[in-house]
Amino acid sequence: GHRGARGLAPENTLPAFALALSLGVTTLELDTGITKDGVVVIGHNASLNPDITRDKDGKWLLKTGPAIHSLTFGELQQYDVGRLKPNTKYATSFPEQKAVDGTRIPRLADLFALVKKSGNEQVRFNIETKISPLKPNETLDPENFAKMLVELIQKEGMGARVSIQSFDWRTLQVVQKIAPEIPTVYLSVQRSFDNIAADKPEGSPWTAGFQYKDHGSVPRMVKAAGGRIWSPLFADVTEANLKEAHDLGITVVVWTVNRPAQIKEMLDLGVDGLISDRPDLIRQIMEERGMPLPSSTPMKP
Repeated sequence: GHRGARGLAPENTLPAFALALSLGVTTLELDTGITKDGVVVIGHNASLNPDITRDKDGKWLLKTGPAIHSLTFGELQQYDVGRLKPNTKYATSFPEQKAVDGTRIPRLADLFALVKKSGNEQVRFNIETKISPLKPNETLDPENFAKMLVELIQKEGMGARVSIQSFDWRTLQVVQKIAPEIPTVYLSVQRSFDNIAADKPEGSPWTAGFQYKDHGSVPRMVKAAGGRIWSPLFADVTEANLKEAHDLGITVVVWTVNRPAQIKEMLDLGVDGLISDRPDLIRQIMEERGMPLPSSTPMKP
């Protein structure tokens, strides 16, 4: 469930995660940032996104808001992220999303508490570090970000149910050193997103020094980096590079697969996992194919 179930409920919020649990998913996918006072929170953007954020007076932000790392958790709680701003491109992309006004950016610990309360002891957490090598002042540095995230995961006793993913492979290198028992997931995107493309001929600042020109393919870059899970944009996956990854012993989990035709194509290819804003649609197609489904955990946040 991508950002919980973004296609159906406000992204990266407790209502979205509760809905994903109610639908039945194997994994909750989410993004993290760290506040000024060291609280690990759930949110996709390093700075507040005006397409989903209203201030304490209920007014939409007119531009990108302050960086999460520049605010204390208390200050962050003044913002409402329970609705998409009308008439934006973002809002038109998710017409099925139901608003939950008054929703706040949660702590990662709040999500762990929600899942513990639900009684679901199987669902996993795929936690992304939202950090950019191009904007070093917007977040904590890779080492301290990874350390604080791992410390919280271990404190909450969730180490066996977590994987940590990132486009910025530097954080994954840190996790592999300090907590080798936690699986790392190497996110990638290729030429279609030039600024973070992993396969740039001149090299990419995102891939922690493991460059396409030295390895010849993204799966081989992931293998060289010590990764066992590769998470590419679904449109970058081909029969050939999927086979290459599998031959290297790498699990392939694609993002973000929302349309029925895309879901069917990825299942036909034989990927190992799907990240989606619409886990309800994936379940429907899996059921049609007679595939086993993850159990649902009906609940409210």
